[in-house]
Amino acid sequence: MNTPQEVGAGAEQTPDEPGGDHLGVGSLVRLNGNSPYLKTADPMPMLRPPDLIDPGETGVVVELRALGIRAVRFRRGTFLLEGSRLSPATPDPPAPR
Repeated sequence: MNTPQEVGAGAEQTPDEPGGDHLGVGSLVRLNGNSPYLKTADPMPMLRPPDLIDPGETGVVVELRALGIRAVRFRRGTFLLEGSRLSPATPDPPAPR
């Protein structure tokens, strides 16, 4: 019998999707490289210039979309990115006091 943890553990991750199958909601991710444009995750998406996100900047996955697309919140907004353009990131260590 499955425990609630086992059932809920895979709910946020979908290994069937191409690329980025290890990046579920709440995952800390890093952007790999640059893209020609960014697409916002708004109800009415808009194309934005790519310089809003620096290559290597970290963000948090806030939503999974079809075809391996992730909505990722960065410091300058939430954008739709292919899972293959993202890699897992480790949290920064806390600043010394």
